[in-house]
Amino acid sequence: MKTISISNQKGGVGKTTTAAALASGLERTGRKVLLIDFDSQANLTMMMADQNPDSIPIGVADIMTKIIEDQPLAPMEGIIRITKNLDLLPSNIQLSGMENILVNALSRENILKMYVNEVKSQYDYIIIDCLPSLGMLTINALAVSDSVIIPVQSHFLSVKDLELLLKTIIIGGFEAALAPNDSRN
Repeated sequence: MKTISISNQKGGVGKTTTAAALASGLERTGRKVLLIDFDSQANLTMMMADQNPDSIPIGVADIMTKIIEDQPLAPMEGIIRITKNLDLLPSNIQLSGMENILVNALSRENILKMYVNEVKSQYDYIIIDCLPSLGMLTINALAVSDSVIIPVQSHFLSVKDLELLLKTIIIGGFEAALAPNDSRN
C-alpha cells in the first residue's frame, strides 16, 4: 500500500484535479484506491460524490474527532463507494475547525496516520487531496505519506510557495516522502 499526498500551500494549482485523475487512472488499472478529501472546501467531495458536502453525515473531520477522543471506529466508517475499486473519505466545512482542535491533541501530527493504519489493508493506494496550507492538517498528510506530488504553475508566487513546502518537508523530517523507495511500487 502506498500513500500519496497532493500538496501545495498555493491554491488553484490543480491539487484536486491531480488527485482525482491519479485515483481514476490507478482505479482503471485494477488498483483499489481510497481518496481522502483533506480540504474543508470539499471540492473533491463535490466532484466525486455529492454537490452538497455539508449534508454528508460522516466526513474526515468526524473521523479525526473520534480518533482524538479515543472513540471506536466502525470498519470503513464514513467511506463512500464511488466505483468497485475507488472509495472516498469526504470532507465538508467541519474540517476548517480541525486545526484548532489539533492544537491540544496528543500526537497531533499523527491523527490521520492512525486512521490510515486502520484502513490501509483494504487499499493499494491512498491519495490525499490537501488543503492550500502548511498547517497541522498538511503536516498530518505528510506524516502518513510515502510520497508527495506538488502541482505548481509557472508563476513566481507558485514557485516561492514550492520552496516553502520543500523546506517544511525537509525541516519536518518528511524527506522520505520526497524520495520514495521505488522498490515498494
